[in-house]
Amino acid sequence: MIKIISKIVLHWIIGWKITGNINLSKNIIKKAVLISAPHTHWFDFFLGLLLKGSIGFKSNFLAKKELFIFPTSFFLNFWGGIAVNRSSKNNLVQQIVNMFSQKKEFRISLSPEGTRKRVDKFKTGFYFIAKEAKVPIIMITMDYENKNSLISEPFYPTENIEKDFIFIENFFSGVVGKIKANSFYIK
Repeated sequence: MIKIISKIVLHWIIGWKITGNINLSKNIIKKAVLISAPHTHWFDFFLGLLLKGSIGFKSNFLAKKELFIFPTSFFLNFWGGIAVNRSSKNNLVQQIVNMFSQKKEFRISLSPEGTRKRVDKFKTGFYFIAKEAKVPIIMITMDYENKNSLISEPFYPTENIEKDFIFIENFFSGVVGKIKANSFYIK
């Protein structure tokens, strides 16, 4: 039912399309770090839920623990939210790597910018999670200008972080977010 409703809203009501590696629906990739960008507006969260629902894959996401109070906790838990304590000095990368080792199927959706503001470089946490957990990174664009999300083939981090980030950041460079001025562009 979620898949049908998500498809109706995504494709017919807001006119969005999905291209690229949509085989996630067949659960070929049981474990992955999913990154979507540009993240420029709070609506990106709901667009992500529609994409996830429309394709039919399971994934989790991080949200600050302060949001996990009733009634929002019900909604966040239903859609795969994981509460995060952002105030303490905990090793979040290692915590997420541990989640990968404890589950047969686990995907985590993250924003590589780490903020809705304009950035010149992506944060590295998603990369080190994928590298340590030995899982691929799947990149998903949120192109508001063309109302399209392009999903990449699985990308496995190599031993060359600089070359890997050039590849990853190039995938998203020039994709227009909801707030165009905050979109990601390589200088």
